[in-house]
Amino acid sequence: MKRLALLVVALFVLAAAGLVIANSYLGSATIEEETAFIIPSGSSLGKVAYKLEEEGLVSSGEGFLMRARLFGSDDPIQAGEFALTPDMDQGDILGAFQNGDVVRRFVTIPEGMPSVLVWEKLMEQELLTGEIDVPAEGSVLPDTYSFERGQDRGEIVAQMQAAMDDFLAEAWEGRSADTAVDNPRDAIILASIVEKETALADERRMVAGVMSNRVRIGMMLGADATTIYPITKGKPLGRRIRVSELRDPNPYNTRAISGLPVGPITNPGRESIAAALDPAETDALYYVADGTGGHAFARTLAEHNENVRKWRAIRRERGEIE
Repeated sequence: MKRLALLVVALFVLAAAGLVIANSYLGSATIEEETAFIIPSGSSLGKVAYKLEEEGLVSSGEGFLMRARLFGSDDPIQAGEFALTPDMDQGDILGAFQNGDVVRRFVTIPEGMPSVLVWEKLMEQELLTGEIDVPAEGSVLPDTYSFERGQDRGEIVAQMQAAMDDFLAEAWEGRSADTAVDNPRDAIILASIVEKETALADERRMVAGVMSNRVRIGMMLGADATTIYPITKGKPLGRRIRVSELRDPNPYNTRAISGLPVGPITNPGRESIAAALDPAETDALYYVADGTGGHAFARTLAEHNENVRKWRAIRRERGEIE
């Protein structure tokens, strides 16, 4: 029994010594602070191991590689950016590479952001690569999208456009019989106007109802945002609309032409698209701001003129007009 105990102790000592020797040969992680580590696409495990050593993140690239072959899984390493922290040992590092725990960043496209501003936002992201054209207006679905360092901007745009295509296809299938549009493109055009005409979620269907009524009877939509769009491509005008601009019969200006404009005037969000495809049932043909952030709706021109009078009185009280 005593000999067996001595043998166990000897084996334990040999194992411990072997572990010390192995650790000395295989090296260790030497991460002093959180560090971004980039694995380029197509990199081999050997290249990554020696890159870790060059950047001072492991004591031995050869040791890291040997440890990975002896103790790691057969899963391939992934390309991308990884956040390596001081608490990680070499096994943790390899696991992160194999599991694809890449650092992901996010870009948010708000509802109603025109494509020229989407383009500017993507071009400002210094961690993205590649040149892109301004996306087609109305082709991008407002949302938050993730991306990796070095990802091509064109891939992000394609993702945004695919999201719009998928949502629109689903929404179109569930459209109401009351919608005034007869194809998905017109739905996006109408939704883009709704998006610009009200900032209140609970008004979108009502605004869509008014616009739909006007479309059905061939009445001018009279939306200022459509007048401004060909001038600024969706950016703020920064001044009052000129009379000449209101009268300009360009294919966007719904104060000079009847029906929908020739194309969308922004990238509408899900709720505005849903409103265009399921407008409120209403007899209203007019609306004007009511001073609270919302609108006053009217069925007749006389009612509308009274609402306009009230709005002008509010603006005079605010000192906005004389």
